[in-house]
Amino acid sequence: MYYEQSFTVDSREVDLTGRARPSAVLGYLQEAATMAALSLGLSGPEVLEKYHARWLVARTFYRLDEPLDWNDAFTVRTWHRGGRLASSYRDFDLYRDGARIGEAVTLWVLSDADTGRLVPMGGMEEYRGTDGGGLCKKITLHKLRLPAALPDREERPLRYSDTDINRHVNNNRYADFACDALGLERRLPGHFVRTCQVSYLDQCLAGERLTLETGAEGGVLYARGLGPAGDGRFTCSFTLQADRS
Repeated sequence: MYYEQSFTVDSREVDLTGRARPSAVLGYLQEAATMAALSLGLSGPEVLEKYHARWLVARTFYRLDEPLDWNDAFTVRTWHRGGRLASSYRDFDLYRDGARIGEAVTLWVLSDADTGRLVPMGGMEEYRGTDGGGLCKKITLHKLRLPAALPDREERPLRYSDTDINRHVNNNRYADFACDALGLERRLPGHFVRTCQVSYLDQCLAGERLTLETGAEGGVLYARGLGPAGDGRFTCSFTLQADRS
């Protein structure tokens, strides 16, 4: 069983190269996941009411074989792999003009609304018989291993415009923070972001100051976000690919 949603890359979502920013791609995935959950009766409000719990995305990864350009129309197809413990994978394929141009995987957990403890998903009737079956991917997401040294460091205040309906900084904004700190405006001309992986460690709030540590190793760009006490908030990696001539 899968869910499909169509999108068009608009002018608010592109960068200086005219292509969808990584945060925009993550946004498409999040929106498709949200609507897929709604179609199953597992939207955020429904899960809160039925199970007194909240969805949290823990890790996400995507790969694009072709960039998404301004005005591109494309489709996201998504399905879940089922849930028995306290986490569940959701898979995605991206199509443009009928051809698959990328894929993605996200790892979600269910957290008790009061205690924050993880909630097993085995008792969720909505998950039974609604997974992707033979479509399910084998990709698993592990803790992102960063280089021993991330030599570049800067600070960023978090403001109103970074927040969302959940009253914290939207997790897609972490990709923007990382791209800014890595100076993608210098790196991207002639290239596009092929892969992006993010691990979400803790929430960020407006009024906080985030420390960003960045570096590169083996052709991979890395970023880490730290809270005011030096506590980890997220880790992120990107790879770039040269445009086809």
